Amino acid sequence: MANTILIGAQWGDEGKGKIIDVLTGKADIVVRSQGGNNAGHTVIHRGVKYVLHLIPSGILRRGKICVIGNGVVIDPIALVAEIDGLRNLGITIGGNLLISDCAHLVLPYHRLIDEQRELRQGRARIGTTKRGIGPAYGDKAARTGLRMSDLMQPIVFSKKLQAKVIENNKILQALGAKPISFREANESYLKAGESLRPFVRNTVVYLHRALERGKEILFEGAQGTFLDIDHGTYPYVTSSNTTAGGACTGTGVPPHRMDRVVGVMKAYTTRVGEGALPTEDQPLTERLHSLGREFGATTGRKRRCGWFDAVATHYATMINGIDELAITNLDGLDDVDPIRICVAYRLNGKRLDVPPCDATQLANCEPVYEEVSGWKRSTHSVRKFAQLPSTARKYIKYISNLTGAKPSIISVGPARGQTIIL
Repeated sequence: MANTILIGAQWGDEGKGKIIDVLTGKADIVVRSQGGNNAGHTVIHRGVKYVLHLIPSGILRRGKICVIGNGVVIDPIALVAEIDGLRNLGITIGGNLLISDCAHLVLPYHRLIDEQRELRQGRARIGTTKRGIGPAYGDKAARTGLRMSDLMQPIVFSKKLQAKVIENNKILQALGAKPISFREANESYLKAGESLRPFVRNTVVYLHRALERGKEILFEGAQGTFLDIDHGTYPYVTSSNTTAGGACTGTGVPPHRMDRVVGVMKAYTTRVGEGALPTEDQPLTERLHSLGREFGATTGRKRRCGWFDAVATHYATMINGIDELAITNLDGLDDVDPIRICVAYRLNGKRLDVPPCDATQLANCEPVYEEVSGWKRSTHSVRKFAQLPSTARKYIKYISNLTGAKPSIISVGPARGQTIIL
């Protein structure tokens, strides 16, 4: 499989968890490079549904090493709870999990500040998960954050935490929120730190030594291209680089060691939270929700749904250097006819072939649609591309051509076996 970066080519929630699980079969190591427990990967493994937030999806397969890289922001208490939850479900976690000592921490005041900022924004809110991810990355950029290496030194951690609690309690009080207790935070985090201590190490060195031994690495992305802090629909984005470049900065593995980029995209488009979604369509949204689809793995929020957006996904291919496409949720369109495809935007009478940078302009873009025929039959049991209805095959080929990358995986259901490998 070589060294593969897997990223979301839309607004996140593209079904990366399942595709990662499929690709992990040929990988030795699975690495998470950015984000925090604001992301969720859903994987069906041996008939059981697992929702993972911080731990890479490879943890569900025996013999795979999972690494949480330096670019991830970690809530230690949430991570311990996730480990305990997986162990209770029979998943072995020991030497197969490594955590970067340089990863930054999400602390209680980050969560409260995140929540207060959203409340104060009112209708202009970003739509965050309120897990403290943005404020944690803010401290990282301001060079005032606490890292996993601090947590491994209790005296150092307690001293730094006390200073940060004093500072952030003033902010919380100004925002009208209750201050946090240093003693409670210190005790709970030190306890979590001791639970995590066996996993913490210099993961950059580990990954480079693994490369020297010829190990194959899968870099697992969280969220999606248009939630990237630089290239996404700012300000309605996350606080990390969700694009392919983030896999390098978030792990310490250089670009020339990457062999391919796989972009995951749905056969239609969805997003959670606020911000523009040019192809949003309420009847399609209601249809998918009525089928029990499109609810966020982390928050359970209903996803907004729209037609396939070739303008956005072609741009995502450019940004990430996508070599191959994994197209998910094809089965979500099994009963839809006709199917619409956005091939361009129109803004103030002008045709656009790339998304505008400005969020207001994007919100004012009108999609230019083409219609194609649907297939009106179930694809759940199909395992070979040639067995798909002819109109489904045409649809896949057309949206792939519009995107500019070749399809390599088609998903027709949530289970591992409901996969077509091209």
